[in-house]
Amino acid sequence: MPEKNFQKIAKRVLRTEARAINSLLARINKNFDKAVEMIARCTGRVVVTGMGKPGIIGSKISATLASLGVPSLFLHPAEALHGDLGRVTRDDIVLAISNSGQTEEIAKLLPLIKKIGARLIGFTGNPDSVLARNCDIFLNVGVKKEACPFNLAPTASTTATLAMGDALALAVLIKRGFQVKDYAFYHPGGSLGKKLLKVKDLMRKGEHNPVVRETAKVKTVLLRITKSRAGCATVVRKNRRLCGIFTDGDLRRHLKQDMDILDVAISRVMTRNPTAIHKERLAVEALKMLKDKKIDELPVIDEHGCPVGLLDVQDLLKAGIV
Repeated sequence: MPEKNFQKIAKRVLRTEARAINSLLARINKNFDKAVEMIARCTGRVVVTGMGKPGIIGSKISATLASLGVPSLFLHPAEALHGDLGRVTRDDIVLAISNSGQTEEIAKLLPLIKKIGARLIGFTGNPDSVLARNCDIFLNVGVKKEACPFNLAPTASTTATLAMGDALALAVLIKRGFQVKDYAFYHPGGSLGKKLLKVKDLMRKGEHNPVVRETAKVKTVLLRITKSRAGCATVVRKNRRLCGIFTDGDLRRHLKQDMDILDVAISRVMTRNPTAIHKERLAVEALKMLKDKKIDELPVIDEHGCPVGLLDVQDLLKAGIV
């Protein structure tokens, strides 16, 4: 009778795949270092190829490399044999994946890749295979057994291959000095990109950022705010450094005390020493400040304390940060 304890089956599969990944630790050697150096110095692209399930894993590895700023594409080996090999140039690195190392389509590609002049990295579980013998750098991703009860379906082997691909990609990331700002550049959309947006990417600038001197009259400031379609004005001293902010709230509070404030200097009615944020801070940090302080606008300053922009909660809403 087939086993029906599905939780037990799941745990056995996970343990098998965990052992497969752990077995790779002993195989991280100088070949891995060479592969990192080769990819980091590559002036072309990393062309990843593989048939069947290894091909699907290869496509993900290629996508990971591209997301980290390494130009990469996936090349189907069968299509490569029917014209798509023209995508490979001598400046490229081909990362070929085959658990057996004997996959027919991969084996046929090897002499053609060498003829083109591209360098070759092989991911295979068979050190004696045609792939291992013909690549410039060989990384052993072999496993003792698949998680499949028949030891047939690619499971533990594909997991190990993906893990090695991740290890290689992230080592290249460190080697190339890839930074958070670079990651943000390659992920402009979606939740990841939004989390990495900086204040300077969203702030209002130029005519949309009303900045006035502390000696300006209230009526002048109100006209500037209206023209800029902003909710406030940033107030600066003679040296251009931030000293205050004037909002609708300030206007309402002082109207209760003095209905004739239009000719009063803005310094008398503004909020002094307002909460501000540096232009290089993350937009999500600005959102937290707005929530914590229960305010709607933040003056944006540079390293000298001079206002260079204005961030409104509406700007964060439009960007999908809120």
